[in-house]
Amino acid sequence: MAAFLPPTLSDTIIALSTPPGAGAIAVLRLSGPSAIGITDLVFHGHQLSDQRGHTMHYGTIRDEGRIIDEVVVSLFRGPRSYTREDVVEISCHGSNYIVQQLLMLLVRCGARLAEPGEFTKRAFLRGALDLAQAEAVADLIAADSALSHQVAMQQMRGGFSRELRDLRARLVQFASLLELELDFGEEDVEFADRTGLVALSQEVQALVRKLLRSFELGNVIKNGVTTVIAGRPNAGKSTLLNALLHEERAIVSAIAGTTRDLIEDEVSIDGIRFRFVDTAGLRDTTDVVESIGVERTRQRVLQAAVVLYLFDITSTSPAQLEAEIDDLRLPAGVPVVAVGNKLDVASDDEISTFSARPDTVLIAASRGDGLDELQTALLEHVRGAGLDRTGSSTIVTNLRHARSLEATIVALDAVLVGLATGAGTELVAADLRQALAALGEITGEISNDDLLTSIFTQFCIGK
Repeated sequence: MAAFLPPTLSDTIIALSTPPGAGAIAVLRLSGPSAIGITDLVFHGHQLSDQRGHTMHYGTIRDEGRIIDEVVVSLFRGPRSYTREDVVEISCHGSNYIVQQLLMLLVRCGARLAEPGEFTKRAFLRGALDLAQAEAVADLIAADSALSHQVAMQQMRGGFSRELRDLRARLVQFASLLELELDFGEEDVEFADRTGLVALSQEVQALVRKLLRSFELGNVIKNGVTTVIAGRPNAGKSTLLNALLHEERAIVSAIAGTTRDLIEDEVSIDGIRFRFVDTAGLRDTTDVVESIGVERTRQRVLQAAVVLYLFDITSTSPAQLEAEIDDLRLPAGVPVVAVGNKLDVASDDEISTFSARPDTVLIAASRGDGLDELQTALLEHVRGAGLDRTGSSTIVTNLRHARSLEATIVALDAVLVGLATGAGTELVAADLRQALAALGEITGEISNDDLLTSIFTQFCIGK
């Protein structure tokens, strides 16, 4: 938890916590020392200051006798609330006019409009959440697939934080012994076992590197699997995109070169979000506009997490297919699924030519044949890279966390070099403090105003 509580915590803040716009219900949230008292000034029903926490009360909100709305007020007394302060949530009718009238009234009565993320920031400053858990709240709100929801939920419930605290606690034990040695510097004594510190530093580095490797998967979970559909003109790329999306997203034509620009859309497959990109057909062309599309295709292929290379079974030989895939010049490690199209019009010999080829799926995009097999192949590639749908293993999804983990590895490298070369205790201790600081920045055990502002201003107002 941060070591300071800013004076703004004495304010009582208010915000609309449901999405703006007309709806059946809107919820206004107040938090702070005067949340109950301010609401009591305008609420006509039970006297809220006399009520127990975790109760709901029906009544009206009035402005000098004028009824603005009939509402239900939920009362949460600190510290048993989201922010650990007194919290009041007012459920009113979802009219923009009513919401604005209530906000203005409550501000006049002493509340202040909340800043983005200020409720969660207060939860962090009051010790209800650490910083990694607080950031997971934003990820949970933004989750749009089963897997991103599971990972955010695991992090919000403290799974990632517990792992980091365990690593940090073990390093703190050695750091405290080194600091003790510095206190007895003139007596030339050693309290910290150097061999044990080397072993621990190497062990912590291995665990941190494992977390860092998960960051690539975390990006996939958070941003979706970029899956580029590439191939020669008239292979059926646009037809395949439409079939995967179950809608006519791309124009389909028998005229070669119809697709000139990138067409992108997303679909969730078994809880994993895939972002499919339809591209211009790869060929040499003198058409200026089409050549721009081909160049964009080649650039997008290099950014792909997975490539579906579509080819026409009836007009492609195995040697041609290999040459065309090689011509993509993909970075090492990017999986390619060769997708043979037009299964419905291919001969038995043409089908048998490719049916035994590894990483090849045969489909008829126009009829939807083979799409289940194609989706299975995609899932195998993604999960084969280590992505677990259960969300049980710790996965790093936050760039700030990844940078702090990288800084931890660098600092521990310096610790190991210092121990190997016989560096003085003060130098080893300084490097170990750097490693502890880098880990502490993730959970907020070490933080500053600029860091907190950068994080919480990315939240929606009302959370």
